[in-house]
Amino acid sequence: MSNPVIISDWRAVPAEWRGCALAMGNMDGVHRGHRAVLRAAHAGRPELPLGVLTFEPHPREFFRPDDPPFRLTPLPAKAAALGALGVKVVFALPFDATLAAMPAEAFMAEILHQGLGARHLACGADFAFGHRRGGDACFLGRAAEALGIGLTVVPQVVDSQGPLSSTRIRRLLQDGYPERATEKLGRPWEIRGEVVHGDKLGRVLGWPTANIWLGRHLEPARGVYATTVVLADGRELPAVSNIGRRPTLGGDAQTRLETFIFDFSGDLYGHEIGVRLRHFLREDRKFDGLEPLKLAIAEDERQARQVLASLDLGPAGGR
Repeated sequence: MSNPVIISDWRAVPAEWRGCALAMGNMDGVHRGHRAVLRAAHAGRPELPLGVLTFEPHPREFFRPDDPPFRLTPLPAKAAALGALGVKVVFALPFDATLAAMPAEAFMAEILHQGLGARHLACGADFAFGHRRGGDACFLGRAAEALGIGLTVVPQVVDSQGPLSSTRIRRLLQDGYPERATEKLGRPWEIRGEVVHGDKLGRVLGWPTANIWLGRHLEPARGVYATTVVLADGRELPAVSNIGRRPTLGGDAQTRLETFIFDFSGDLYGHEIGVRLRHFLREDRKFDGLEPLKLAIAEDERQARQVLASLDLGPAGGR
């Protein structure tokens, strides 16, 4: 599947993208619950293009700008995940003071009906929009019927621990359980970014690493992970990664992701890669010098190779 078209201006939607079957929500993570909403939107009007209405930035970032980064999927990653599920267009509406103050009635009439020309809507039972979240599922049902728009309200997807949510997945990653997050997402969680230059110490130690900054991604548990790396050409290769601030080397002001790709040689600087967390090996810790650090890295590599060999990743790492 190709990446969907991303449209941010609801006032100037090209004719070909008006009249979609539209799934609505923040959809951070594009997890199994979000997939249920996408299926419902498509099932409501399968002959129409499948679209998603979401907000950028996430409303929580607007209302609480000092919060630490929490996003599972920044917009490019979200769009890619949605495209893989058949979404053709993503309406990423700029969430600002004007949109936050728009009454639910105006949002429905001006954006969903007039702007996007939506023909069928689907949302989760807890979805709400408009000023002070005045547009809940009950309001949406009445307003959609009045405008001749179809609507499907999807019950929450639940498992043995309760309703599936982005919040639960974030907590699993922060607690060091990427496999459990994978089960709830329906795919491994990935940190995507551009490879930047470091101090080349990894190369000196014998483990050259591809370094990326976490940026606005959620910071998962700091430590060492068995990972797979998706390169720009689509190859997915086994690796071991460290997420942390390098306490043995004096500490960094920002958290970085350092990844050693097994049996790989090539220049990745300036290229975008995706690092998929597969298994948490150990916590980040400070060592008494470079020799103990080298021994630890060698053991990390051994364990990561062992873990990844036990996973069914296929001949190209799962692609």
